[in-house]
Amino acid sequence: MSLEPVVELVGVRKEYPGGVAALAGVDLTIRRGELTAIAGPSGSGKSTLLHIIGSLDRPSGGSVRIAGHDVAGLRDRELSALRAQHLGFVFQSFHLAPGLSALDNVADGLLYSGLPPRARRRRAAEVLDQVGLADRMTHRPHELSGGQKQRTAIARAIVGDPVLLLADEPTGALDTASGDTVMALLHDLNAQGATIAVITHDTEIAASLPRRVRLRDGLIVSDTARTAAV
Repeated sequence: MSLEPVVELVGVRKEYPGGVAALAGVDLTIRRGELTAIAGPSGSGKSTLLHIIGSLDRPSGGSVRIAGHDVAGLRDRELSALRAQHLGFVFQSFHLAPGLSALDNVADGLLYSGLPPRARRRRAAEVLDQVGLADRMTHRPHELSGGQKQRTAIARAIVGDPVLLLADEPTGALDTASGDTVMALLHDLNAQGATIAVITHDTEIAASLPRRVRLRDGLIVSDTARTAAV
């Protein structure tokens, strides 16, 4: 694992009108090659932390660096480019386009890459094969199982080789067997070098990952990386 930081948060706060503090001063570094669980109960701040790391929202205070870029110095258009070039997202509800095949859903992950359509589809086919869906490329989402939909969503998220994959409750809509398959895939991708952060309230999933960061009331209350360093 490289020591190069992919995510660097220092004193990050996020406050909403009415004095609600979703994040109350978070320090967090995620380094290249890590597989990290960001866990906590509902209301702990983990979804807000996902939005901050994913540059989907700006903090109220503190500093945020993603893939070496200081988020505070970026305009909205530059933040969009940062997400497109460096980040991959996987959500509980898949977010696949219903009228497109698995192949075209994944190829759409390269829309802003500058690649011509044929090259995008060729790369999409390679990644679908990588996630075990070589025989489902022409299927549309309604023809796929829940686990197959999530693997398609993962393929779309990694097709552009992001420096960080953010998986938000990736097994939340799946049965146990499909969820286990998806988590095994994330472990395999990490073994191949992918940096992955899994946001989850599931204690079993969190316990299965090498690094576990736990939030409560907008603060990190435990981090196995810090414990190991002591």
